[in-house]
Amino acid sequence: MSRKGLAERTAATTAAYRSGGTSARAIRGPEDALAYALARLPATYAACAAVFAEARRMAPDFAPARLLDAGAGPGGGSWAALEAFPDIGTVTWLDASAPFLALADRLAQAGPEALRQADARRADLTAAAELPAADLVMASYALAEIPDPAQGPLVRRLWTACEGVLALVEPGTPAGFARLLKARDALIDEGAAILAPCPHHAACPLTGPDWCHFSVRLPRSRDHRLAKGAELPFEDEKFAYLLAARPTVAAETRRARVLTPPRAGKPGIELRLCGPEGAQTRFVGRREKAAYAKARRLGWGDVFED
Repeated sequence: MSRKGLAERTAATTAAYRSGGTSARAIRGPEDALAYALARLPATYAACAAVFAEARRMAPDFAPARLLDAGAGPGGGSWAALEAFPDIGTVTWLDASAPFLALADRLAQAGPEALRQADARRADLTAAAELPAADLVMASYALAEIPDPAQGPLVRRLWTACEGVLALVEPGTPAGFARLLKARDALIDEGAAILAPCPHHAACPLTGPDWCHFSVRLPRSRDHRLAKGAELPFEDEKFAYLLAARPTVAAETRRARVLTPPRAGKPGIELRLCGPEGAQTRFVGRREKAAYAKARRLGWGDVFED
């Protein structure tokens, strides 16, 4: 396709999503899927890669062999999962969009064998059908496309299919955070252990206008910039996420997490944290040399060790 054609289709699909449309409305054919992938797959991959890096940190012995990617789209999340967990041998994709599944398969032919041999299934995630079991179950940027009444049942079905870790990734917006909060409550009720980002199982201490979300910076290729009409060689993807695990998954000790970009000044560094005692502000002065040296290296989303 011409770059101009891709840019035009990217603008059209972006407008459709922003107006409240779903993939069924926005992705009509192969060209739409390609334009979407060029504009959004890099950010989806980057967000999922950050989430799976955290899963590896929190559960270093977890080595999944089976992946279920629900709402897989063009497969960006699965690529991130295979990068983090190379022992994955079987991959199942579920998506309602035939153009997305076709593009995911086409892209996968240049990837690891597990992706080349992925089982691509066209499926309606709101249906009551049983989901295939997997050690690692993920749904990235998928709950946003599900009607509110169907989100809770879907989360429970994803959890039923999960035999290890469940990863949910949503846009880093108040609405995305609200969806994950409901999912968190449902998963805790089902006996799940929350690995991250929460350091506890108590009620979330954040109230409006605050919401829990994070950011990852990714490079933009030339075609990526042209498709989006952007000039900067990078973009910052804001995302929210939830990692839940079965009790059989050994986890590291949960610690306080940096909720917002640290604020550095002459006296020291101010950190907004969420810890076992709830949300709090911690000031680390320059005179606390050892603690200050550690605090200087902390970024948004990092774990804080007192």
